[in-house]
Amino acid sequence: MNQEMPYRELGRTGEKVSMIGVGGYHLGFPDNPTDAVCIVREAIDHGINFLDNSWDYHNGESERRLGEALKDGYRERAFLMTKVDGRTGDAARRQLDQSLERLQVDYLDLWQLHEVIRYADVDRMFAPGGAIDAMIEARDVGKVRFIGFTGHKDPDIHLKMLAQDFKWDTVQMPLNVLDAHYRSFEQKVLPVLVERNIGVIGMKPFGAGTLFETKTVTATEALHYAMNLPTSVVVTGMQSRADLEQAIEAAKSFKPLGNDEVASLLARTAPKAQSGEFERYKTTQIHDSTSMHPEWLESA
Repeated sequence: MNQEMPYRELGRTGEKVSMIGVGGYHLGFPDNPTDAVCIVREAIDHGINFLDNSWDYHNGESERRLGEALKDGYRERAFLMTKVDGRTGDAARRQLDQSLERLQVDYLDLWQLHEVIRYADVDRMFAPGGAIDAMIEARDVGKVRFIGFTGHKDPDIHLKMLAQDFKWDTVQMPLNVLDAHYRSFEQKVLPVLVERNIGVIGMKPFGAGTLFETKTVTATEALHYAMNLPTSVVVTGMQSRADLEQAIEAAKSFKPLGNDEVASLLARTAPKAQSGEFERYKTTQIHDSTSMHPEWLESA
C-alpha cells in the first residue's frame, strides 16, 4: 500500500481501503475513454484502491472503461465494487454476469444493491426469489466476496434494510455537510452502522455538485467533513486529472477536525440546507438512475 495515502478498516471485512474512492459514474463523462482509464490507473498508482461502479452507469460504459483500466496488473491492486439494479434473483444474476464481462474480471470484492430508494424495494429483494437470494448464491460460489446496499433518498428506508435478518458488510449513503441538516443519514443511519461495525461508504461529499451553489464551503472543506465522520471510504467523482489531484491532496492533508471546526462548517451551511433544496437526490427524481431501468425493478 502507498505510505502517503491514508487507509481505514472496511467494517468487519478485514479489508483496508483508501480514505478516498473513485466514483464510477463520472468515469463515463470524458469524451475519450482513454482519459478515464488514465485517471483510474493514476489513482491506483497514488494508493487509491477503492473503485466504485454500477451496472447502469452510462449504459455499462463506466464498467467497460474501468475494465480496461484494471488490465496490466491493476486489478490485483484494487478493491473493486459494482452495484446491481435488479430486485429479483433472475435479474440480479443476469446483471452480475454482464458486470463481470464488462469489467473483465472473475469476481467482485463487493457487490451492492443499487439505489434502495423505495420501501417496496426492500420487500421485493427479500421476497422468495428476490435479489438477496442471488447475492448469497454469488458469494457462496466466489463471484463476490462481500455484500452491501446503497441509497440516497431517505434514511428511514436504510433503517428498514438494516432491520432485515441479514448481515450486511457495507452500506453506502450520502454523507456531507448538507445532509447533517435535512433528512440526515448521518444522524439516523450512521450510528447504527458504527454500532454493528458495518463498513461505511460515504458518497456525494459535494451534494452531487450542488453544494457549491450554496457558496458556503470549499471542496477541501467538504471532503474533510465527510472524512471526519466514521467513514471507511468517501467516494467522489473524478472525471478529470484536476478532480483526482484535489481528492488525493484532501486525503493526504486530512487531520481530524476539532469541535469548533465542525460547528463552523455546520453553521455556515445551515441556512442553505434546512429545506433539502440543494440535496436534489433526496427531494427530486433527478438522480434516480434505477428509474431508467424499470424492467429490472418490476419484472423477473
